[in-house]
Parts: sequence; structure tokens; C-alpha cells
Amino acid sequence: MGSTSAHNNGGLGRRDVIKRSAALGLITVPTMGFLSACATGGGGDNDKKTDAPKGETSAENPLGVKNGAPLEAFIFKGGLGDQYAKDAEADYKTKYKAEVKHTGTQQVGPKLTPRFAGGNPPDVIDNSGADHLDMNKLSGQGQLQDLKALLDAPSMDDPTKKIRDVIHPSTLEKGMHGDKFDVLYYAFTIYGTWYSQKLLDDKGWTYPKTLDEMVTLCGEIKKAGIAPWTYAGKFPYYVHFNLFGQIAKIGGMDAWIAIDNLEPNAWTNNDAVKQVAEHYEELAAKKYFLEGSQGLTHIQSQTAWTKNKAVFIPNGSWVENEAAPTTPKDFGMSVGALFDGTGDKMPTATLRGEPSEPYIVSAKGKNPTGGMELLRIMLSKKHAQNFATKVKSLTCVQDATEGMTLSPGLASASKAVKAAGANLISLQLQEWYPALTDEKIGGLTGQLLTGDLKAADWIKKTQAEADKVAKDSSVTKFKRTS
Repeated sequence: MGSTSAHNNGGLGRRDVIKRSAALGLITVPTMGFLSACATGGGGDNDKKTDAPKGETSAENPLGVKNGAPLEAFIFKGGLGDQYAKDAEADYKTKYKAEVKHTGTQQVGPKLTPRFAGGNPPDVIDNSGADHLDMNKLSGQGQLQDLKALLDAPSMDDPTKKIRDVIHPSTLEKGMHGDKFDVLYYAFTIYGTWYSQKLLDDKGWTYPKTLDEMVTLCGEIKKAGIAPWTYAGKFPYYVHFNLFGQIAKIGGMDAWIAIDNLEPNAWTNNDAVKQVAEHYEELAAKKYFLEGSQGLTHIQSQTAWTKNKAVFIPNGSWVENEAAPTTPKDFGMSVGALFDGTGDKMPTATLRGEPSEPYIVSAKGKNPTGGMELLRIMLSKKHAQNFATKVKSLTCVQDATEGMTLSPGLASASKAVKAAGANLISLQLQEWYPALTDEKIGGLTGQLLTGDLKAADWIKKTQAEADKVAKDSSVTKFKRTS
């Protein structure tokens, strides 16, 4: 979702988004089927809202949270952990003298599907991980609270600014279902090629600017007895965190939007797809991937990488927190921009950076107002900075980390974002169609990286899988224009 953004974060592999079967997740990923069983749950004649508690609105309490009304939070506990959410909950508890029930889990979908079906969902949910809920279905059923009131509420730090004014514009775009904003992606994930600055410095290597330079450097790295690349072969959609962004960078966003929109021939008639697929075919043919990578989980591949068995890994910025237990203190974790190809539509320094970690508020929860207020607390500079400190990741709150001393990976990600400027790529395919990207295309990508599938066949088969989804009336379709 995440991102997927993918993995939207780590736990079972998914961060992304998630992305989670993607993102933020997993091999035969149980993707978005969790809600099919409750297509009618809580809907129809039961649409009448429970009498949610309402308090008096004031400058201090703009949403009108009722003092003492209990709140229930269900938080994905993956690569980012859940302490940051507990810290925000503690402030909520103090301010509103209310009990907060907290659950941290990697099983969001399995645990909450029956609760949505039964009409008793928790108030606020971090819907990340491989086993996430299907937000497209939930939104269509009217189960997600419209968050417009949150966007229009004053920020905790500056009452003259609304929440919508302090969060990243792409967060506003990504959280829409039709004309309703009902998902708040709290984190801002930087996807790219991660490496150890210390290792590059020690060996006299420079992070490459182009695909060709990368191939040349891989040759030098291999001669030095180190593998150039590793990846999570059990969850090959991790490679898409780079591969998809690379296609968008070279081919331009219009061509990528055609892919997101499942348009005919969007993969086969795109020269950027050919360039990128052939690049990966070449890396495979020259054996530039760590031997055995195809059998590794995301954690195993990250551990091989932090032990300098491989120089590069495709990943998201949650990796610094997730790989912390095995990362040497002087590792110098860094992320690089997307590589230049030939005839690129987007400039050098272009980066894939997009909202991740999807938070939703249950419209039919007991305290949706309290759920929105918890998010308002989390969107304060205090809690955005706490998130950066605790989990080494950015939030959607703009400029929240200014002046802070950041961890190496987070500092590198922040620097890359600044260098990219307006050239930040945000993709939707993995969020909208995780079964397509994570299972179908992911399986093909796995074969491409072991050399069992040629680039031309990867393109043809990927197009065929996208066409199947386009023609499948049981899959909800989405469209983007920018």
C-alpha cells in the first residue's frame, strides 16, 4: 500500500509499499482478498453510524474529541516497530484523560477482517505489512472515515496553518479514493540503491551516475571478490522498488502513468522498459548478483549486505531501522539516485520518494474523531521528529527534521530528496494492483535475475499479466492523470 508504497515497512517484507505483498511482504502473497468475505459486513441497512462520542470544539480541541472517550489503535509492527505510535497515544491519553487500547501486530488483515465484517473495527489502524486490509474495498463500502476534517484542522505547531498545508503534496494525492481523502500515508519512503559509503571510500569506488557506469563498476567489484548486488529473492518485488522507478525516470511520468492505468502496450511500446529490463538481464548474465540471492528473504539479503558480502541492494528507507541489528557503526548507510539511461525524460538526481505507511480511521469505529485527533498529534513536529529519531525514517510532515542530527541513512535520504527537488517519482501500480506486481510480475522478475528469462520475454509476459488484470472485471480499477 504501500507503498505500497510498498513494504510499507518491513515486517514480513513489504513496506511499500508496500506494499506490502509488495511493500512494504511476500512471496505467494496473500494479497487483497481479506475483505471479500465482508463485502456486505457493516454495509447496507447497517450503515447508520454508531453514536460516536462528540465533545465541544475549541482552539485546543478543533475536532471536538470527547474527554474520556476510549480510543483503540491497531498498529502494524514491522520494520518501523510501534513505539512511535505508543508515544503519540500517551499524549492523547494525557490530553483527553482517556484509555487507549493499543495492539501491535503483523497480522492486520487476518485480525481485522472479521471485526470490519462484524461492525466493530478499531478506531485507527496502521494498515501495513504483507497481510494488510484491502483499502480499495473498504473505501468502496464506506468503511473509511473521510479525513477532510483532519486536513482542515489547525496543525499542533502553528494554528494559522492547516494540516493540509504542512504535509507533503503527494500525501494528499496518494490518499484519495475518487474524490474522498480517506488514507493518510504517514511515512515518506525513499526507494533506491542502498550502499555503504565506507565500503565505497575504502575501495576507491564512486557511486555510478548511469546504467553503463554501474555495469562497469560491477565488473571492478566482482574482480575485488565481492558481489556487486544482492536482493530479496523470496520477495522479488523488492527489486521493483528500483526497477519501476528506473523505467519512470528514463521514459518519463506520462509513459509510466500509462502503466499505472493498465493501458494496452504500455510496457511493450516503451523504450525505457527495454533499456531497464536489458540492464538487469546483463547484470544476471555477468553473474553480478550474490550467489544464492534468489533464496533469501528481505532480512537475509539485508544481512548479507550489511556484512559487505554485496555492495548494492534495492530497498526502501525503512532498511536502516530494520537492518540496525547487523549494521556496523561505521557502515555509512547511504542511498543513491536513479541512474541515467539513454534519452531520459527526467534529469540526473531524480529519485523515487513517495508516501507510505497507510493510516486509516474506521468510519464505523466507536471514536472516529479520536482516531483523527491521534493522527493530528502524530503530525506535530514533536512526533515527526520522534519518528525520525526512533525509526530513522521521514514522515509526510514537510521540513520536520530541519536542524536535527540524523542517522547516516536518514541523512543520506534527506540529502537525496533535496538534490532531487521537484523530480520525485511516485508510482501507483504496486499500491493499486499488488497481486499483479508482487506475485505475477515479481515471479517474472525473479526469473530475469537468475538468467532464466530474457528481457524481451520479461516485457512480453509482464504486458500479458497487466492485460489480464485490465480485462478482469472483478478487480477494481483506478486512474491517475498526474
